[in-house]
Amino acid sequence: MQRLVVRISPDSLSFSTSSRGEVTFESYALKSSISLAANLREALRNVPMLHESYQRVVVMTDSPMLIVPVSLFSEDHVDELYRYTYTGQEQRVVVHSVVPELNAVAIFSVQKDFRQVLIDRFPQVSFRPATSPVWYHFYQKSFTGNRAKLYGYCHDHRMDVFSFATNRFKFFNSYAVSNPDDALYYLLAVWKQLGMIPQEDELHLSGDLPEKETLLERARQFVKRVYVSNPSGEFNRANVTSIEGMPYDLMLYYLKGK
Repeated sequence: MQRLVVRISPDSLSFSTSSRGEVTFESYALKSSISLAANLREALRNVPMLHESYQRVVVMTDSPMLIVPVSLFSEDHVDELYRYTYTGQEQRVVVHSVVPELNAVAIFSVQKDFRQVLIDRFPQVSFRPATSPVWYHFYQKSFTGNRAKLYGYCHDHRMDVFSFATNRFKFFNSYAVSNPDDALYYLLAVWKQLGMIPQEDELHLSGDLPEKETLLERARQFVKRVYVSNPSGEFNRANVTSIEGMPYDLMLYYLKGK
């Protein structure tokens, strides 16, 4: 069954699909003068890839997220809980996605009209957090060695900071970052909060790092073991890692099947 992947963030929209192991990716320039749903309608008319017949559409959405342990999750209270945590969500539909490997449920939102356009156009549409492939990837890597690990993933002018303990999130939060000072401030604040050891534990960074070399230089003044993900090297120069403009989380979606 051919599958279309739509990735949406506040200021970007992309479409991708895979056939015989080859990934086709197209970034779509959003027009700020019209709504997100109107942008999608235009894309459906003008992007050749979208003229194909897709039985399944996966929407990877980058909206504010709430992580809830499975043991505390109640579907009856999803909407109330999310809107209490994040205000200004009146024009959005609250959805959730189970993350079974981490015994958690991710609660997030989708723009109401955008969702309706997709549902009207395609027979099967599912929604998931855009960053979930990054969680899965680093969760698997977290079992390597005995040192505690903190992860920072930069994307869409934000940084997700997270850590794992056994089969669950130990910490997760997302911060707006525009420069290396912001990124380092939040990383070190979480590092301290978790009681991590500067000379022993590990800091792993990935994604679109702000002023990468400056950030690494400053981070290494405080943390001895700082590592940066290199998708091309890590995945043996897989074709998908060389696609210009493709976010790291979308690369991992195709590479890891998550």
